[in-house]
Amino acid sequence: MKKIPNIFTLLNLLFGCVAIVFALQTESITIQQADDLSTSFSIPERLYYAAICIAIAACIDFLDGFLARLLNAAGDMGKQLDSLSDVVSFGVAPSMILFQFLRLSFMQQENGLDISIAWLLPAFVFACAGAYRLARFNIDTTQTYGFKGVPIPAAGLVVASLPLIAFYNYYDGAVNGLLFNKWFLYGLIAVLSYLMVSTLPIMGMKFKDYTVKNNIPKLVIAAIAVIAALLLKWLAVPLVFIAYIIVSLTLKNKTT
Repeated sequence: MKKIPNIFTLLNLLFGCVAIVFALQTESITIQQADDLSTSFSIPERLYYAAICIAIAACIDFLDGFLARLLNAAGDMGKQLDSLSDVVSFGVAPSMILFQFLRLSFMQQENGLDISIAWLLPAFVFACAGAYRLARFNIDTTQTYGFKGVPIPAAGLVVASLPLIAFYNYYDGAVNGLLFNKWFLYGLIAVLSYLMVSTLPIMGMKFKDYTVKNNIPKLVIAAIAVIAALLLKWLAVPLVFIAYIIVSLTLKNKTT
């Protein structure tokens, strides 16, 4: 029975690997250039499948921790395996999405197909920051109900929401235009990477008990998430993430 959480952790890793495969798949499409000339090239059309796989990995990541506590199966093996899985599912896979979004942003400009890979490599700063954050977490025994820095699954889900926001196209062109702006993407990478490696007090979503008084911050986030999901669909993900940071910092004395 104690091996069941590890099986779920490996499923997390599996979906992270599948997400990377989807992020690498390409199909030929046409983009209208500013001079009204059409240029054909290959870009990833299945990034939204990659995003769904990351979301499934996040659900499994929650379940393996829940099962480990339920079965009293927590241990060093599970902790290390969980971190190795998380760095793939919420570090490398989201970095591949960022890499492809940067490609898309450059392909919309003149001579975009000839851009140096050096302009795309910042996408992997996200994975490096996530790996550093996980390594620090593994040697820190004080992060039980709260965190120092943003957990990598939370940051990974923000990146995973980008293809869903863009390709399901619920919003006007201004939102999608922002998502495919290279400077916005560089800024997003910098902010998310900083939040992961920082020591800001961020609340965990595990409940110490089931009293309302001791779980007000978590209930606030849950309420915001439900309302935002109903009103904003996938755009709710980054907005809930922002609320998560604000609530954590505002109510930091109640989140640890």
